[in-house]
Amino acid sequence: MLKEKSWDKKFEEEILKELKNKKYDFKGKKVYSIDTPPPYVNTPIHIGHATTYVLMDLFARYRRARGYDVLFPLGLDRNGLPIEMEAEKRFRVKLSDLSRAEALDLCRKILEESSEASKSSFFRLGISFNSYEPGERIGDMYYTDSESYRRMTQSTFIDLYKKGLIYEDKRVNNYCPGCRTTIADAEVLYEDRESWFNEIAFKIKETGEEIIIGTTRPELLCACAKVCFNPEDKEKKRFEHLHAIVPVYNTEVEIIAHPIAKAEKGTGFVMMCSFGDLNDVRFFRELGIEPKIAINVDGRMNENAGILNGLKVRDARERIIEELKKIEALRNTRKVMHPVPICERSRDEIEFIEMDELYLKQLDFREDMKRIAHEMRFYDESSRSIMLDWINSLTMDWPVSRRRYYGTEIPLWYCKKCGKPVLPPKGRYYQPWREKPPVEECSNCGSKEFVGEQRVFDTWFDSSSSALYVLGYERDNEFFEQNFPCTLRPQGKEIIRTWLYYTVLKTFLLTGKKPFNDVWINYHVVDESGKKMSKSKGNVIDPNKVLERFGAEPFRLWCALEGNLTKDDFKCSFERIEGAKKTLTKLWNVARFISSFEQSESKASCAADLAMLQELNRLIDLCEKGYDEYDFHNPAVELRSFIWETFSSNYIELVKSRAYNDKKTFTLEEQNSALSTLYLSLKTLLRLFNPVLPFITERIYKELWNDSALYVFPQKIGVTEPVPISMEDISEVNHIVWKEKKDHGLSLKDGVKKLVLPERFRAIEKDLRETHSIEIIEYGQSSDNIRVELQ
Repeated sequence: MLKEKSWDKKFEEEILKELKNKKYDFKGKKVYSIDTPPPYVNTPIHIGHATTYVLMDLFARYRRARGYDVLFPLGLDRNGLPIEMEAEKRFRVKLSDLSRAEALDLCRKILEESSEASKSSFFRLGISFNSYEPGERIGDMYYTDSESYRRMTQSTFIDLYKKGLIYEDKRVNNYCPGCRTTIADAEVLYEDRESWFNEIAFKIKETGEEIIIGTTRPELLCACAKVCFNPEDKEKKRFEHLHAIVPVYNTEVEIIAHPIAKAEKGTGFVMMCSFGDLNDVRFFRELGIEPKIAINVDGRMNENAGILNGLKVRDARERIIEELKKIEALRNTRKVMHPVPICERSRDEIEFIEMDELYLKQLDFREDMKRIAHEMRFYDESSRSIMLDWINSLTMDWPVSRRRYYGTEIPLWYCKKCGKPVLPPKGRYYQPWREKPPVEECSNCGSKEFVGEQRVFDTWFDSSSSALYVLGYERDNEFFEQNFPCTLRPQGKEIIRTWLYYTVLKTFLLTGKKPFNDVWINYHVVDESGKKMSKSKGNVIDPNKVLERFGAEPFRLWCALEGNLTKDDFKCSFERIEGAKKTLTKLWNVARFISSFEQSESKASCAADLAMLQELNRLIDLCEKGYDEYDFHNPAVELRSFIWETFSSNYIELVKSRAYNDKKTFTLEEQNSALSTLYLSLKTLLRLFNPVLPFITERIYKELWNDSALYVFPQKIGVTEPVPISMEDISEVNHIVWKEKKDHGLSLKDGVKKLVLPERFRAIEKDLRETHSIEIIEYGQSSDNIRVELQ
């Protein structure tokens, strides 16, 4: 019998002690592989990490229960801007003011602390990764800044370079002044921000007329190349091919008809400058106009800005307004909210600056990307459209170089004399900024002087290698060939256009194949009212506080119950997790009650017991179907309902008297039928719940059984006898009798004078008499009429 009266989170600590050094051995036979998303470790894991990794653990534990060797590695992302930003914040320095070696040392100090904190949180949540210790074996924990991982990233670059898919070009790119680097389109968000909308007067050179153009970026007047109106705007047709004089700068620009201008927006005229937003960039590319870049990489105006030279952008904006007022060219100004391109990490407003960068070709492969998007199975199916929409929106190749520090170095050197690049052979990790090239002289001009590449890869170029890395690409090619592609990519919807898309692109370019069979997309974790969690709103839930208050199991059950992919977001609150805890208490109480009886190996023979076995078979089918499709929500809801209603409130109440058999009303065979069914029901329930609740199910199971069946998904129970009644029937008659008693102010233990039932209930007559203290049971002609007469 279970000794403890109730489940306690301290039991998790005892089980974790046993598991601390356990590794989920990976034999590599029947492989189910999960490309787990490596979270950034610049800060402790947040509630979103905790939720999604618990759900991934459910997938892993279920597949083990089905006989798979599950490849479920823990990866920690330790590259990129978040690490640098945390180092600058913690040590109150600008990394750009330090030597590269000093900057990297500060980043490593941050990483050592936060990596251990992340590992600890995942372990306390019961996440069954193959290993919590880093290494290079298949299944070992890995860091994206390890020599092994960076070596592979560089190897992929070398292969892509040799295929002619990498090139360098000077182009206009998205530039984040805060992060001080180029960023890809996928890292640009649009956010409504308050700004001043300025209506500025332009003179028409040919007629002397005045037209008004509205803009929120007056500091870019110096870079104005065209003025546009919509081709459907007949009133403005007469201005086509005339010239507008840009105020302050007195430059002449042609007026043209172009659909980029909207007749209903602003004044109907729009000035096209280099560059205020992505529309400007696309316009200049479409018309082949040479841009005049007025903003430098330091966020200050340059010589092309004339009187604004040297000013920061916001200061330049104020200065040009003053100049416009002086010449009486500012007609009106008002505050507006409008979408502004911002960096998804720093939230700084994006500028568009011409820079030399390395690009990976992607525009040539859009049709291949769409084909692969259709080849992979998406859970939920609606998430596929997010990726397809992103592919259709691409307008430029992927800039993969970044002017940062803590990232994988681009393995290139350049001849000082002729500039020819030197590409090293694969096989080791290179740091061109601190080491010599693997050649003595330039193959082009014979010079022996080289300069190492200073840039690093976009962190997504690193992360998009994860599917290859976990399967042993470049480390164990035999294993890779046998098990590629990965079975599953689980991830958030907000990084479909980055991590998922870039992984598909890069894997296809390297292997010609899809990286995954299945893609599982989760949504955001929001607060009880559906609002996004943020520190400023004070609604953030710290997973470590959840663990301290509840332990892992209530949170794991909440994850399963809330994890419905057919809706948008997961609502999280302490109250919801507290609600999940009540189900654990119920499960413990049920198990404790059953464990008070001796186990029986007898075969179920009574109708109520056979009905319960039928219900268990229904649950096994439902869980198998759901778990196979990564749906733990619907099975968890059903299992919870089964514990509270079907099993506890109905079946146990019905057979309790037979299990005790104090009055010897029942035969020994009937009593043993109840006992064997109670234990078999509990055993099956624990096995179905084990992927979700590994702690409490293990604690109960090991107290009652001495085998490993807990970790094997149950097969359906053979029921050969005809079953005349169902658990639905049993629940119905119980609820009708109990309701009748309650409505008349009687105790549930009070007797019933007469109960009229359909004929099929004759099979459980003895159980009903004992449960409800019934004097007379009659069977009517109607197939569904139940009537109660009280004392």
